[in-house]
Amino acid sequence: MARPQNDNFLRALLREPVDYTPVWLMRQAGRYLPEYCETRRRAGSFLNLCKDPGLACEVTLQPLARFGLDAAILFSDILTVPDAMGLGLYFADGEGPKFERPLREEWAIRDLEAPDPNVHLRYVMDAVAEIRRALDNSVPLIGFSGSPFTLACYMVEGGGSDDFRTVKTMLFERPDLLHRILEVTTVAVTDYLNAQIESGAQAVQIFDTWGGALPAHAYREFSLQYMERIVAGLKKSHDGERVPSIVFTKGGGQWLEAIAAIGCDAIGLDWTTDIGEARRRVGDKVALQGNLDPMALFASGETVQKEARRVLDAYGAGSGHVFNLGHGISQFTPPERVSALVDAVHQYRR
Repeated sequence: MARPQNDNFLRALLREPVDYTPVWLMRQAGRYLPEYCETRRRAGSFLNLCKDPGLACEVTLQPLARFGLDAAILFSDILTVPDAMGLGLYFADGEGPKFERPLREEWAIRDLEAPDPNVHLRYVMDAVAEIRRALDNSVPLIGFSGSPFTLACYMVEGGGSDDFRTVKTMLFERPDLLHRILEVTTVAVTDYLNAQIESGAQAVQIFDTWGGALPAHAYREFSLQYMERIVAGLKKSHDGERVPSIVFTKGGGQWLEAIAAIGCDAIGLDWTTDIGEARRRVGDKVALQGNLDPMALFASGETVQKEARRVLDAYGAGSGHVFNLGHGISQFTPPERVSALVDAVHQYRR
């Protein structure tokens, strides 16, 4: 199958020449869009929205109808994988995701098994296929998963956490148990991403949201080595086209050289890292994605454009840059600021 008509995103990830710096936004299909809120209301719940391929396709396409974005990203949630492992995902009002059966007992950890993504996560693969059909080869579709360590944080804590006390206690006291969870989850994530690629995802991103909460030695042992295994196990091409991979560790700026060495095609940067300095550090090993502070989108349209140009200037000339935020877009963001941002990125060096 041929590349999409607009393949600037894929070319930037592979450090090939581009017409302009491509842009997409983490969490670009979300609560800041009134049309998303309306679809979610119709779905009845966030999980229903994730598990209905037609509705997942609908919300995936909504930001592309509004903004000239250069990629779509599958609408789903990182916690679908542990849910398929039998942990019982649910969303409590105002409290975020929770698990009915968090991994606290040794027997439960020993019994943990990787799910078959084409059976237990069939709804995700159906959504990927439906989105690809709807996109009609206009822009690429990104698939994604949480990293093993990030998933383990939720699986052990039973939900979100301010200090990760339970999972870090396990890390220090019973590292064998945490490694067991990470090993099973690594198999699950590799299978899950490969199934997304087979269903039509044209690039994949690993969200290591909580890797930056680890001490330096523990980051390499409990997060990076498992992401390296995933990257090594990913399908590198499908339908005759390369499928690039992006690794995003929030708070991972101190480990860029180590991340660049694991074989991924691109590194996502949060807003705390200077992208020009990151480019000097990684050289021509990988492309870079990022990294405007999402809070900049609450400033005036002129300021948003100025801050976008600041990131572009810091990166400098040449390909290998995908513009993005340094983390997901806030639900309170005015949509017109996103328009200002996308226009500024596209026009600056066209």
